[in-house]
Amino acid sequence: MTKRRQLKLGALLHGVGGNPAMWRHSDTQPDASVNFELYKKWVHKAEAGKFDLIFIADGLYINEKSIPHFLNRFEPVTILSALAAASTHIGLVGTLSTSYSEPFTVARQFASLDKISGGRAGWNIVTSPLEGSALNYGGKEHPEHDLRYRIATEYLQVTRGLWDSWEDDAFVRNKETGVFFDPDKLHTLNHKGEFFSVKGPLNIARSKQGHPVIFQAGSSDVGRDYASKEADAVFTGHDRLEDAVEFYRDVKQRAAGFGRSAEEVLIFPGIGPIVGSTQEEAERKYEEVAGLVTIETALNYLGRFFEHHDFSQYPLDEPFPDIGDLGQNSFRSTTDKIKKDAREQNLTLRQVALRSVTPRGNFIGTPEQVADKIQQWFEAGAADGFMLSAAVPNGLEDFVDHVVPILQQRGLFRTEYGSDTLRGNLGLKVPANRYARVGEKV
Repeated sequence: MTKRRQLKLGALLHGVGGNPAMWRHSDTQPDASVNFELYKKWVHKAEAGKFDLIFIADGLYINEKSIPHFLNRFEPVTILSALAAASTHIGLVGTLSTSYSEPFTVARQFASLDKISGGRAGWNIVTSPLEGSALNYGGKEHPEHDLRYRIATEYLQVTRGLWDSWEDDAFVRNKETGVFFDPDKLHTLNHKGEFFSVKGPLNIARSKQGHPVIFQAGSSDVGRDYASKEADAVFTGHDRLEDAVEFYRDVKQRAAGFGRSAEEVLIFPGIGPIVGSTQEEAERKYEEVAGLVTIETALNYLGRFFEHHDFSQYPLDEPFPDIGDLGQNSFRSTTDKIKKDAREQNLTLRQVALRSVTPRGNFIGTPEQVADKIQQWFEAGAADGFMLSAAVPNGLEDFVDHVVPILQQRGLFRTEYGSDTLRGNLGLKVPANRYARVGEKV
């Protein structure tokens, strides 16, 4: 019998939340973004729910208008390394920029996390959309959108090459003969490219999952190409089922065009489930959080996507202003969608700002209703899994306690882990070491 396809689940751990006012809620710990004990509690909860991974997002530039979580939060690789010791099966995925870091250092960091965790590391590759990031790295010019992806392509080639520096059986460690490693199984990269010159080799060997799992979240045309060619998994976000299905099919088709199978690229739409014992209770939870946001806060939040543009200069209740190409060199797919929705739906600036900061989403209701919606999207070909964020306080706990059991009863989600590596649980192959001789174990 053919084994039934099962969905994957990840949890975005986002401190006091992506909503700029959620820290004020009575059920939110206001220091959550730098509260390590709370992060451990969330990881334990996600692991109890058999989630595939937890995800720590990141950014490199803040100002006084940034949301509270961005102002004071953990650096991803650091906290993930600590969380590796507090978990056993769940994947540990973090964001790190290819525009403002060096390949050798990053290859070493993620290889170390992969070893520490026993093969559970994942790297969410970003190219840093905010122009202000350059001000924190020597003030050099922020690379243009498509150039950032060219840099990222070579960057990943270098890191993957470095991860293969040592074949998997290179370290003999024979005390009697005095042979610590087989020199024939050590390989120097000697990369010289358009953007990077890296000799190698890397001073740490591969984990049992081979390479950290590569995640990517670009939804622009060039971002889709990059994800289809390079990523193991793709984070995305869609309001409508038909848009999610179109993205899913497009990325899978592009992957085939690059000589990959559809199963090699997993698609994770982001959702913020709000679960209540009744529909009314779920709606009340949403309204409690949405009601904490002022229009001034919403305008600041919206401005971040558009290179921190000041939207307070425009009338609130007139159509969304014509701001030209602003946003094309930052969050391009997001800003394109905001402009498109505003134009097609004749939205005012107030409506756009409030929608951006407190999106209601489709996954709200009773546990059965949320499970139904997840099953609908999954079976319609919109997702291989979902990346959950807590749209309300205790959102992760509510989902694990009340929705996961329903998904398990329906045979849509695992009841036990099948592997102790991230690749194993995601159903992804261990990449062969490029230097290993044919027929040898890798």
